[in-house]
Amino acid sequence: MEIIDQCVVALTWTLKDTLGETLDVLDEPVEFLVGGQDLLARVEQALQGHTVGSRVQLHLEPEDAFGDYDEEKVFLESRALFPTDLEEGMTIEGHALPAGTNPDAPRDMIYTVTELYPEHVVLDGNHPLAGIAIRLDIQLAAVREATEEEIGSGTCGTGFFRVQPQAPGNNLLH
Repeated sequence: MEIIDQCVVALTWTLKDTLGETLDVLDEPVEFLVGGQDLLARVEQALQGHTVGSRVQLHLEPEDAFGDYDEEKVFLESRALFPTDLEEGMTIEGHALPAGTNPDAPRDMIYTVTELYPEHVVLDGNHPLAGIAIRLDIQLAAVREATEEEIGSGTCGTGFFRVQPQAPGNNLLH
């Protein structure tokens, strides 16, 4: 089956920065909906017409990937507002920010705790790969028709490098 919109692809990949440093490796295939919300537009475009076994290599500038780094998405908050077990690298959904945090911090974002100080916490709403050009080496493991439920929801449940709240020490991007 050839990749078209509204199909499901199972992919593996290696993600590197422009200096060749590996940022993420997905060894086991994961399913994504093409024509939904799971993949970056440029990745979907590059996959069109390919079949199982294909290898696609892409170079994406920040504007085609995770956007430019935006300093206005960084907030300095009082350390006293957060639990004592808060650690750098943890993520917090905006709607779950404690009362008393900056009301200008959008509640529809996911924030990463990037720095902890005795009196302050730095929350960064940028995607971890914002401002970075990336190189993707994608392998197409499987293709199938999407179900009505997948098409209706616009996802297989896995977004392309979508940042999810995570436990300390979990530094995977997928």
